[in-house]
Amino acid sequence: MKLIECVPNFSEGVNLDIIKQITKAVETVDGVRLLNVDPGKATNRTVVTFVGEPEKVIEAAFRAIKKAGELIDMSKQKGEHPRMGATDVCPLIPISNITMEETAEYAKQLAKRVGEELQIPVYLYEAAQPNKSRSNLSVIRAGEYEGFFKKIKQPEWAPDFGPAENDVKRGATVIGARDFLVAYNVNLNTTSVRRANSIAFDVREAGRTMREGDPINGKIIYDENGKAKTISGSLKAVKAIGWYIEEYGVAQISMNLTNINITPVHKAFDEVCDKAAARGIRVTGSELVGLIPLKAMLDAGRYFLEKQQRSVGVSEKELIKIAIKSMGLDELSPFRSEERIIEYLLKDEADSKLINMSLTDLADETASESPAPGGGSISAAVGALGASLATMVANLSSHKKGWDNRWQEFSDWAQKGQQFKNDLLALVDQDTTAFNQIMQAFSLPKSNDEEKATRDKAIQDATRYAIEIPFKVMETALNSMEVIKAMVLTGNPNSITDAGVAALCARTAVLGAFMNVKINASGYKDKDYVIDIIYRGNEIERKTIALEAEIIELVNGKIGVE
Repeated sequence: MKLIECVPNFSEGVNLDIIKQITKAVETVDGVRLLNVDPGKATNRTVVTFVGEPEKVIEAAFRAIKKAGELIDMSKQKGEHPRMGATDVCPLIPISNITMEETAEYAKQLAKRVGEELQIPVYLYEAAQPNKSRSNLSVIRAGEYEGFFKKIKQPEWAPDFGPAENDVKRGATVIGARDFLVAYNVNLNTTSVRRANSIAFDVREAGRTMREGDPINGKIIYDENGKAKTISGSLKAVKAIGWYIEEYGVAQISMNLTNINITPVHKAFDEVCDKAAARGIRVTGSELVGLIPLKAMLDAGRYFLEKQQRSVGVSEKELIKIAIKSMGLDELSPFRSEERIIEYLLKDEADSKLINMSLTDLADETASESPAPGGGSISAAVGALGASLATMVANLSSHKKGWDNRWQEFSDWAQKGQQFKNDLLALVDQDTTAFNQIMQAFSLPKSNDEEKATRDKAIQDATRYAIEIPFKVMETALNSMEVIKAMVLTGNPNSITDAGVAALCARTAVLGAFMNVKINASGYKDKDYVIDIIYRGNEIERKTIALEAEIIELVNGKIGVE
């Protein structure tokens, strides 16, 4: 399935009734999922995020733009954020199974429809704009709503679609396609917009204009072609301005991080901290506007742990917690990961039903008369617990008194252990899903030859999947024993028995999963595949049993038991 995200910015952040009517327009389109609504009073702007298949998303965007034009009067709108229309900007972002070029074509379709049917002036930007001299949003928006009555009359600023007349009530709109952008504000312990802007100029890629003497009020320096010279800022792929937010009583550095692979959020935060400190100003926290990818939060958590020389091999939840606290993302309002991280909003709860249960509920579900979860899921769960124990030993070792110079060594082991744990946890639900797919295939109709052929193929496909999942459990549990053995040999000696229990868990996971491989393989018709998978399974089982015996012997030897 092709998925795109749409993040329109509407020039209304105070009247919640208007905002609700706009988001309701989005929700009238079946198959579009509204992910986030983020209003800002001081900026008088709301960022809305929704996702779905391309055709449905551009329909939802069209309805939202139409509704915003009906409800928002730009002649009366005021706010801190630059703006040029009721729907100020409407970017489309490729999420999965779609290229940027395809996304840009959908942006053009939307822009054409808005211009022709709604008679709103529309400008294309970023990947949707072939004219690169007018593809930058800030260049297009320069002059804002008030200045566009003259600007739109200039031949070089004729809109791409719609009338060449700025709409008094609705203004103009910018529509385009771009990569994922993180809108991110850093809070300062000052109310001075001038000082905030100075810091913004220090860090943003565009930097500042060169001046003689006074860097703010001095005479502009021009090159031989009459163009103002500039001094680049310290951060690539970053746009920034300073402003004062009356709602919070502080000045902020408002940033758009246009490529978080080049400048991630944590680097932007630290750089602003450094530049602010150089000007006698302190950063007190920050805020996210809209959504952020999970990887950005995990990378931030690891970054701040590494600065403390602490193990980064901790859970996803702990990494996110460290990121939130380190950057003060909860200073102005609570930061709820389930509402701000895009992957969490897109997650299908059915894919993680079992691992999200409490231990008691999982045990009760397993003990019920339902045949799933069964031995395969429980094997994966036991393997995950074994990897967790090994990871615990690694983390304890990284913080052991007197071993400070070894924190990186054990952090690396802990990261490996976390990955094995996460992989095995995912397989807990996947094994039950595999069983359910077999049952669904057997329930298909078989009243004629065509239905019988379809049913037989579905059964074989489901059976193949039901072989592959427990086999992955076997492979992953065996691989996790590398971490387990390392912790027995080099880890904190006070936790050696924990590593021993981890080895027992890994062995149980492998042998238990192999039983599932064998029983499912008995019903699979491709005998060459069956012979190969059983042979490989026997090899994994043999290695696991030998490695578990070696580890237990090491543990018993170290605790003085023969």
